[in-house]
Order: sequence, then structure tokens, then C-alpha cells
Amino acid sequence: MLTIGKVSRRFGLSRTALIYYDKIGLLKPAGRSAANYRLYTEKDLLKLEKIHQFRQAGIPLEQITQLLHTDSPMTISTLELRLHQLNREIDGLREQQQVIVNLLQNHTLLSNTHNMTKARWIGLLRSAGMSDEAMQQWHVAFEAGSPEIHEAFLQSLGITPKEIEQIRAWAKKGISR
Repeated sequence: MLTIGKVSRRFGLSRTALIYYDKIGLLKPAGRSAANYRLYTEKDLLKLEKIHQFRQAGIPLEQITQLLHTDSPMTISTLELRLHQLNREIDGLREQQQVIVNLLQNHTLLSNTHNMTKARWIGLLRSAGMSDEAMQQWHVAFEAGSPEIHEAFLQSLGITPKEIEQIRAWAKKGISR
């Protein structure tokens, strides 16, 4: 059995966090020492590992409590919902990033944003030897295989909604040829 100090160090949590988890019933230690210190078993550590993973995914403690006591379909739906939330947040942050760059009227700032831009992407494809026709075929294949992901990728490049609509329209025509 491990003491609270050893468990907190192992998981990078504060003692206070573990005491709070105990208080709210999220993670009750398996036992207590003669001096009344909390003691954790391997089973407790496995549960804490799950809690830690859910926390890293941004799941609130209240939901984690529910997830630990339910079946996997609820876990899957909760994680899928969180993933969709993160995707929306990322899209929103990219839009904000683009607005700030436009307000500053300095597109060279994009090189410091860790974002792939349309110009960077095209430059990369060209340096890999792709012709315009090959790039069009790439869009056709992407649209045919994963239309939602294709749209999200185009959005991530900072392409305007109107241009995305145009690209997807001719890519769809290329599919039906």
C-alpha cells in the first residue's frame, strides 16, 4: 500500500487534490495506517489512472464520478462530445488568430502561429513535386473519402468559407466523373 505522498508524487497531483477526491467520494483510499494516514492499493492506483486520464481530457470531476460508475457507451459518448467541444474551441481559436493577424495587417506573423496556411500548404505540395492537376486529384480523393474532415482541413488553412465551398463543389464534380 502506498501513502498519499507517494501517490501524489507518482501522479503529479497535490496531496490536497487527493484529499479532495476522497472528500467528494471520487477516490476513497482502501485503508488507513495506524497513524490514520490514507493508504492506497494497486486497485486504487488503477482507478486514479483513469481519473487522471479523464482530467487530462478536460472532463469535469462530476462527470468523471458518473463515468467511473457507468458502462462504456456513456464513456464513449462523453469522450466524443468532449472531442467535438475541443474541435469547436480549436476552430474558434484559429479564427481569432486569423483576425488578430488581419488586424495587425502583418501576414508574416502567421509564421509564428504553428498554423499551416494555404500558401504554406501549396508550397509544401509543390516542393514535393505535385502539379495543379495532382493537387486537384488530392482534393477529389479527400472529399470522396472524408468530406467533413476535408472541410475542417480547409478551414484550418484559413481559407474563406466561400472558397471552401468552391473547392468542395469542383471536388464533388471530380468524384462523379
